[in-house]
Amino acid sequence: MQIGKVVGTVVATNKDEKLQGLKLQIVEYVNTQGVPTGGLVIAADSVGAGVGEIVLVASGSSARQTKITEGRPVDAVIMAIVDVLELGGEERYVKA
Repeated sequence: MQIGKVVGTVVATNKDEKLQGLKLQIVEYVNTQGVPTGGLVIAADSVGAGVGEIVLVASGSSARQTKITEGRPVDAVIMAIVDVLELGGEERYVKA
């Protein structure tokens, strides 16, 4: 899993039928301080994340292990919304 921040949404009217009903989000990977690391990914959202939220993203075959992505052609999934990120006893992020 990687930490990311939802920075946008993708709307695609014409898409493969297996993608119907999936909310697609643009996620920018960040480090534990919230600083962008340079990567972006389009991820299927399985938890209802919104723009600006810090999330956990699984990719590869793990992305197809959630209830809503099983058997679908996705390579990344938002599988958690982060409430608190603590590292070495120091809170690096707390959801407002």
